Amino acid sequence: MPLSIRDATPEDAAACAAIYRPYVLDTAITFETDPPTAAEMSSRIIAASRTHAWLVAVLQDQIIGYAYAGPFAARPAYRWSCEVSVYLETGRRRTGAGRALYQALLPRLVERGFLVAVAKTTQPNVASMGLHAALGFQPVGVHPRIGYKHGTWHDVAITQLQLTAAPTPPAEPH
Repeated sequence: MPLSIRDATPEDAAACAAIYRPYVLDTAITFETDPPTAAEMSSRIIAASRTHAWLVAVLQDQIIGYAYAGPFAARPAYRWSCEVSVYLETGRRRTGAGRALYQALLPRLVERGFLVAVAKTTQPNVASMGLHAALGFQPVGVHPRIGYKHGTWHDVAITQLQLTAAPTPPAEPH
């Protein structure tokens, strides 16, 4: 059975929370320290879907990963930019699922009027940096020693993808 990508629903929250939990507890890939509950994840899915997008990857009727976008920053001038993330079930890296999720997510963001996607990656993370580079994300900087988790400081690399040409003035995202 092939991998399918679809819009997430609040009913997918428990599966997304389960995928995210080991990242929170066991890695510095995310700087969250307390795994979100299914209820919190449901709220995040609803919020992201309302303004940006949240997608899940499904294989044999099981959610194996998700990708989403949200605001890049709060100031109004940033409203054409968004921050993207992808998380896969443990053991699913380098299977094509992350690429498939982003290949569905990025055009959706263009349809909604976003012009730039930004990804922030805790270092080192060769797999994530490779995925973003393969999709055309360009390195734009590093925040050195920006996050402290699991007893050590971590750098965060920032990559950026121009989703579409930036007209002047740009249309409002929707």
